[in-house]
Amino acid sequence: MTPPPVSLSDEPSSLRYRVRHATAYDYGEDVPVSHHLLHLTARPHPRQRVRRSLLTVEPTPAVRSDRVDYFGNTVTYVAVQEPHRSFTVIAESEVEVFDGPALDADATTPWEQVRDGLRGLSGPEDGAEITQYCFDSTLVASSPELLNYARTSFTPGRPVAAAAIDLMTRINEEFAFDPTATTVSTPIAEVMRKRRGVCQDFAHVIIGCFRAVGLPARYVSGYLRTLPPPGRERLVGSDVSHAWASVWCGAAGWLDVCPTNACVANRDFITVAWGRDYDDVSPARGILVGGAGHGLSVSVDVEPIES
Repeated sequence: MTPPPVSLSDEPSSLRYRVRHATAYDYGEDVPVSHHLLHLTARPHPRQRVRRSLLTVEPTPAVRSDRVDYFGNTVTYVAVQEPHRSFTVIAESEVEVFDGPALDADATTPWEQVRDGLRGLSGPEDGAEITQYCFDSTLVASSPELLNYARTSFTPGRPVAAAAIDLMTRINEEFAFDPTATTVSTPIAEVMRKRRGVCQDFAHVIIGCFRAVGLPARYVSGYLRTLPPPGRERLVGSDVSHAWASVWCGAAGWLDVCPTNACVANRDFITVAWGRDYDDVSPARGILVGGAGHGLSVSVDVEPIES
């Protein structure tokens, strides 16, 4: 089943959001020193403007530095060098997300031509910046199973965006969303076998399928605006982090597809970071001494702002 072509307004329209992402760790005993790497600052791109961002860390770190990583994401490193029983990070931002240009998926270039055209790309922006996403990564390795699954959508001569949207729709229909089925370390082969998982898993599956047929694909982390049921108030802090995929479509550029919700990313999607897979852009990772285990709580709130 192929969904209708994506049709967006010719005039750029946008939505503004206030986002608050709070992460709190509680330790069983004192942690004398800890080091953390954070991907929690929204990144600007052609369809997203970051109006304000603030990252607050408690306890106050002895060392803090911000840099832009290889993929263009803002990364914050912090080191806490005093005994502590808790560690809290609050990322706050205001962003404006725009609709993309109108896209007729059936009018895009045949996918084989996009694949073969990668050989002619040159320069840091048109060459390595795109082709680097063709290759296996830590959490996404090509396999005969992924290739066979992708071939049902990527039939000879099919327009690349139409094939990508069809693959996205199939994953949505054939895989069940189940937060209990996987963890962050579940291999992609197990997700394929179980046909169950969460947005991170589905993003990895579709990325693996794209790469299996020779197309560049990257992992995107961020947030998704959720709407409460009719007549119900939105619950503050009930939103969650989200993940989807972006595939290179030649002249049509990058196309962001969300297999979890079977839709092309639009103004409801707020981008934080992208890379080859989750391992490149995990929201928080760290090394600590002591602690005797820890508890973790995460709260995300995505609030639309009236213009």
